[in-house]
Amino acid sequence: MGRTFYDVDADLGLIASSKVGIVGYGSQGHAHALNLRDSGVDVRVGLRPGSAGIARAQAEGLLTSSVAELAQWADVLMVLAPDTAQPRIYNESIAPYLRPGKTLMFAHGFNIRYGTITPPDGVDVSLVAPKSPGHRVRETYQSGEGTPALVAVERDASGKALANALSYARGIGCTRAGVLETTFSEETETDLFGEQAVLCGGVSAMVKAAFETLVDAGYQPELAYFECMHELKLIVDLMYRGGLNYMRYSVSDTAEYGDYTAGPRLVDDRVRATMKDLLRAIQDGSFAKAWVAECEAGQPWFDQERAKQRHHQIEQVGAKLRRGMSFLDPVEVLEDAPGGGR
Repeated sequence: MGRTFYDVDADLGLIASSKVGIVGYGSQGHAHALNLRDSGVDVRVGLRPGSAGIARAQAEGLLTSSVAELAQWADVLMVLAPDTAQPRIYNESIAPYLRPGKTLMFAHGFNIRYGTITPPDGVDVSLVAPKSPGHRVRETYQSGEGTPALVAVERDASGKALANALSYARGIGCTRAGVLETTFSEETETDLFGEQAVLCGGVSAMVKAAFETLVDAGYQPELAYFECMHELKLIVDLMYRGGLNYMRYSVSDTAEYGDYTAGPRLVDDRVRATMKDLLRAIQDGSFAKAWVAECEAGQPWFDQERAKQRHHQIEQVGAKLRRGMSFLDPVEVLEDAPGGGR
């Protein structure tokens, strides 16, 4: 098992004595910048001209600049732009200003793992990846707690890359909850697999298939939505707090019996073989190659599929029902809204 590090293992003084640049001010970017600022770190945010993030960051009292200016100023540069945007940003605005002794950091290992970014010799390359959306990284920090994270070192030119990465992790509050040591490859491959097999691909497909099965059998779409989408959060929250055992303890015996009998029928040997195929494509780089090619082509298939999925019946039914549930703080994604990023 990998080592897990806590506050006692991290010297906050290391990052507090550095000039830290955050590239991007999205989900993770805003949390890292604000948490570091509140930990006494000299931090600035780098954004493209015209970015809406400039006004948001400045409203929080943060200094902003272009990414190129940031790269020249910073000792430590954390790249939190979307994976697909990182190679261009790196080549145009970061690489020309990297010098021996600087540190280049990431919250996801994709571009290092698949070679779309190749830092020069003499530069430390490390990773601190919170296992939580950015808003939770910020919220838990403010409440005196923290979210777990992963830490990895790809290149230790200084001999202090791990110590500096742990110091950064402490600055954003993650060593309060525990930071697990890993590698760029392990973080990237397991992250992509989890997204595809369970968290996004698997869950989305299962929810839609179950919804369609009930609707095709003549049941009300609204009831199908409640049973196959709405109540999923209740189950996930139980697993989040106490694992599968606590979920099964909390539901009815009938539901638990259905878990044991139906689960193996749904996730059978064919599904397990498909999961292995997904993992192989991640490990051998073919998934990354296909995704990079799609992005270089302007994302035609991706944009078409995004538009199609937004019009699925479960989305139409769910949006109508959620409008009546103010306790959810419901949101709707606009037709032309872009996707997210780290």
